[in-house]
Amino acid sequence: MKIKSTEIDKTFAEAFSLWGARIIITAETIEWAKTAAHSMTGFATSVIGCGCEAGIETELAKTKTPDKRPGVSVLLFTLDKKNIQERLVERIGQCVMTCPTTSCYNGLYDSEETVNVGGQLRYFGDSFQISKKLNGQRFWRIPVMDGEFIIEEEFKVQKSVGGGNIFLLGENPDVTLQAAKDAAQSMRKISGVILPFPDGVVRSGSKVGSKYKALSASTNHAFCPTLKGIVEDTSLDDDVNCVLEIVVDGFDEKAVKSAMRAGIKTAARKGIKKITAGNYGGKLGQYKINLHDILK
Repeated sequence: MKIKSTEIDKTFAEAFSLWGARIIITAETIEWAKTAAHSMTGFATSVIGCGCEAGIETELAKTKTPDKRPGVSVLLFTLDKKNIQERLVERIGQCVMTCPTTSCYNGLYDSEETVNVGGQLRYFGDSFQISKKLNGQRFWRIPVMDGEFIIEEEFKVQKSVGGGNIFLLGENPDVTLQAAKDAAQSMRKISGVILPFPDGVVRSGSKVGSKYKALSASTNHAFCPTLKGIVEDTSLDDDVNCVLEIVVDGFDEKAVKSAMRAGIKTAARKGIKKITAGNYGGKLGQYKINLHDILK
């Protein structure tokens, strides 16, 4: 299969199960809401080394937030439910509650699964915190030095899908990076997904395992251009001199597939020799997202 002059590899991206949450951060201005969101999603590129994967989903108009203030929607994913509560408490407590004028709300509504977040952070109020119920939901008002930090007690979480991916194999770094940036921009338009790596793009793609026993993951040598003449199992032709990966996490497989489809169609162009995906023969996760199938 080809799109324009780019070959679409007959392979699949291997994705795996995660737990996800949507966090709505509001503030007096969109700048402060974005500041809190950027802080909260820092060092959250991979569950391998960061404990979670997080990113900004979208900005929200005043009409779309619980308190009618400018807001930002953040998605956060972890490997299990217990871990997602811990990461939410840590990151909201240290990155959102500390940011001037912010409040924080649950952004998922359909799931029956919940974790206690505001109910844990309330203790920062040192007994001066106050609770209030609205429409059956409990909120906490925690006194802080610019007024009050308002946070919902429980945040809904749901089983999600992580590790959807595409690899862009390009003739040179310039064309590959531009294709990756364009693809990431189109993928972010899909609701319910994030691209957790820096501006959505990964240059240090990994494989499972390492020659060093202490490491669970290591450089994906088959896709490193400088190793083409050294390793026997290279996946790169002679005219491929740059590879960039885009990883996508989402609330469900449909959203991840939609984002991958958008990314592939956008990235295909002159200079991108092939678009493929990373998998481990089905040993890593239960989701096999076939590139040809999602393009039909």
